[in-house]
Amino acid sequence: MSVLLPFYHHTTQSTFSSTDSQILENVDSLSLQQTKKPPMYKIIMLNDDFTPMDFVVYVLESIFQKEKEEAIKIMYEIHNTGMGNCGAFTYEIAETKQNQVMQLSKKHQHPLQTILEKE
Repeated sequence: MSVLLPFYHHTTQSTFSSTDSQILENVDSLSLQQTKKPPMYKIIMLNDDFTPMDFVVYVLESIFQKEKEEAIKIMYEIHNTGMGNCGAFTYEIAETKQNQVMQLSKKHQHPLQTILEKE
């Protein structure tokens, strides 16, 4: 007794049309192409005379997931040079993190600012 699977055809001819073959060739050529990496954006935190250093460290730890030592290093870079790099992200993530910094700063009544810079 033989069992037939659904949609099983007993034909020797190919069931692909020429259009199907062209589609498969196009898919194969597309899969060989390399995908481009998205552009990255640096989040630069700006120094001001009003935001406490402890708050800057807190922001770096909570929003940018920096370790305490690295957050302190970046905070001193911001303090000494006027700006510091918080990290590089795709545009959507960088924009989200920038908004989080703004909301947290506003909540704590600090004028902390960041800018995005394309790498």
